[in-house]
Amino acid sequence: MPLPLRQINLIQVDAFSAEAFGGNPAAVCLLPGPRDEAWMANVAMEMNLAETAFLYPIADGYILRWFTPAIEVDLCGHATLASAHVLWSEGCLPPAAVARFHTKSGLLTCRQRGEWIEMDFPSNPAASAPAPPQLAAALGVHPVSVSRNQFDYLAEVPDEAVLRSLRPRFDLLREIPMRGLIVTAPSSAPEFDFVSRFFAPGAGIDEDPVTGSAHTALAPFWASRLGKTEMTAFQASRRGGVVRVRLDGDRVVLSGQAITTLRGELLA
Repeated sequence: MPLPLRQINLIQVDAFSAEAFGGNPAAVCLLPGPRDEAWMANVAMEMNLAETAFLYPIADGYILRWFTPAIEVDLCGHATLASAHVLWSEGCLPPAAVARFHTKSGLLTCRQRGEWIEMDFPSNPAASAPAPPQLAAALGVHPVSVSRNQFDYLAEVPDEAVLRSLRPRFDLLREIPMRGLIVTAPSSAPEFDFVSRFFAPGAGIDEDPVTGSAHTALAPFWASRLGKTEMTAFQASRRGGVVRVRLDGDRVVLSGQAITTLRGELLA
């Protein structure tokens, strides 16, 4: 039997931002139960955002899945942040409750800390790797170092000015077998420890505004260079966003803010 339409609520959230129209927008689809994978992919394509999150309650938390307009992904930080924000702001969870998400990357938990939301993610350190042959041409610069984890390549460039000036060739990046490319550099601003950008044309996203999951690789990368386990990062996309990171063994605690910008009902 088709689910009652009134039960399918769709909420858009700007994640990793304290103000509307900053950070990274994500759609959060609150479901009463499982839905067909093809239907979720079509909804994500219709929303045409970097990620659309689909969640429904189970006995000890929520099932959570993430879709770009092109593919399903195994881990997404900003849409997890958006999902937790929605559960508290819409009254699905009391303020002191822990948001528990069962995902393809295991159990992820979120907690409210004042105006910030903390997310407990697995650390995904990147190991040194040969640069793909087209990488330098795609970026227009030779990276200082190249590494990769199970999701992404990670390229360090000399400084923030170089990072901000990048105009990648997405046709070449699309040829590299990867979810995405993280590009990073030391921050030139005293309030931040490092900066980054994230490109994922193969996943349907030329440049992602703020990428929480990328910071599960960036945290251990910069911790080893800076000798710090707590850092504040800035993702230098056009929208921009602030991510606090804390390395805790094989886990990374990511913190961000979020704000609801749209609330509606899915009719299809």
